[in-house]
Amino acid sequence: MRVRHRAWAALAACLLTLTVRPASASPAPRLAAAPLRAAPYFMPLDDHPQPISEITGNVRQLILAFVLAPSGGGCTPTWDGTQPVSADTTVKADVDALRAAGGDVAVSFGGYNGVELGAACPDATSLARAYQQVIDAYGLTHIDLDIEGDDLGDVAGETRRFQAVRLLKQNAAAAGRALDVSLTMPVTTVGLSDLDRAEIQRAKDDGADIDTYAVMAFDYGGPAATMAADVEKVMEAAHAQLAVLRPDLSSDQVYARTGLTLMNGHTDQPSELFTTGTFTSLLGYASAHHLARLSFWSLNRDRACTGNVGWVDGACSSVDQQPYDFARIVARFTG
Repeated sequence: MRVRHRAWAALAACLLTLTVRPASASPAPRLAAAPLRAAPYFMPLDDHPQPISEITGNVRQLILAFVLAPSGGGCTPTWDGTQPVSADTTVKADVDALRAAGGDVAVSFGGYNGVELGAACPDATSLARAYQQVIDAYGLTHIDLDIEGDDLGDVAGETRRFQAVRLLKQNAAAAGRALDVSLTMPVTTVGLSDLDRAEIQRAKDDGADIDTYAVMAFDYGGPAATMAADVEKVMEAAHAQLAVLRPDLSSDQVYARTGLTLMNGHTDQPSELFTTGTFTSLLGYASAHHLARLSFWSLNRDRACTGNVGWVDGACSSVDQQPYDFARIVARFTG
């Protein structure tokens, strides 16, 4: 996603001695986390975030964005590259309030701007520790890796990242906990790019079990007049590519591991436009194929703009709408 700033718990003793097992070793048993089906991205500390008490009346699952490496360097998780997770109380209060209302969250690492921890940490063990700090701080059973820009195609960074995912899953399984990992990828007019496909293969080679392959079906230059139909075409192309990459899964199982991420209103591409009608049509597609997740960038943008904000803005949709029009459509998705 482009319209955004890309940017305590003590570690368990076992994490202090994490080692990377060879990819040939048996993977950790899969433990299922409760599904995160209808989950918009939300920046809790940026882009004029709405109060959680207001959000829960419209949607109760969120992907919180973004945890990055510090802007000054280092392997410590920070919100937007500036605010250490270890000192956070604001996001923690939002997470607690959302769960009290019956909801849940994932935390997303990466994004288009800033430095992803996989590029900053020197090895898989230190990277796993950094990710685990965030998991422990918010009691997470879901994390999202939003890999874009220079991080996509960085072989060394991707290798560290997927080795770290393997370690995290091993640690969670040993403790009897679930950890669901989604991999979010940009898309092209013909589905997944060569870099996307190489990344998916690298995750397999490194023994990282990816639960959800989340396709960002926007900012690829789709036509506004037929946006929903074009997104469906792109998603079907991605499905065919995933089926080749994951021959161990049936066609239905590939759909069940695929996420669809949209962008509400105007996108960074002048040719694209996502209306509430577009969202409703694509809700139908996601439901018919029983996808793993329906999401959009972003909840902060789910309101009309005031004043002259230009073509696209991080805190409003640039289309006529009522607050949370897009979130209420996505909240109807049940898988």
